[in-house]
Amino acid sequence: MEWTRSDTIALANVACTQCHGVGLRLGRKGRTRPCNCVLRAIFRACYARFRHCATKEKYMSRISLDFVPGRDRTTCWGRKDEEYIADFILVSRRTLSEFDYQIFKYHYLLGADWKLCCRKLKIERGTFFHAVYRIQQELGRVFRELEPYSLFPLDEYFYGPTRRAAPRPVCAEETPRIRPAQAGSRLRPVLQKSA
Repeated sequence: MEWTRSDTIALANVACTQCHGVGLRLGRKGRTRPCNCVLRAIFRACYARFRHCATKEKYMSRISLDFVPGRDRTTCWGRKDEEYIADFILVSRRTLSEFDYQIFKYHYLLGADWKLCCRKLKIERGTFFHAVYRIQQELGRVFRELEPYSLFPLDEYFYGPTRRAAPRPVCAEETPRIRPAQAGSRLRPVLQKSA
């Protein structure tokens, strides 16, 4: 996936000393890559949606009809909130190392603060916060670059892709001509195809 400025500028931290609010940094071999502040913002947005879906009352869950792309173009029913919760947890478990997943589980899934996590995992405060930043950056990148269906942007996950067809130029021959209504008539003007 190629990161562009339009992908990152809204998520970038204005006070970031690495990207200066642009969201892109120059990586190896002259390629641009997203700044860590953007990756952490992606993770925080996905985590906020995860918490919303997990704490929402179950009677509020909706069933949606989704179109399945492919040759048959079939449809299937699904529960987007529950699917998002499962995808969030399974992608995190697959991506993180054992140590990072333990911190992720205690801190993000079970809601333990840093003191309890440090005591339970027998680590120091600095090690814990370095691991939290590393987890946010790693998962933020994975949530955005996941193929074929990424967890971020959230509106595409929940409501489908919003790609519009490119506008095509209109020729002068194709423009409709408006015929004025007759005097005293209450009819609206009628569109006529030009000859």
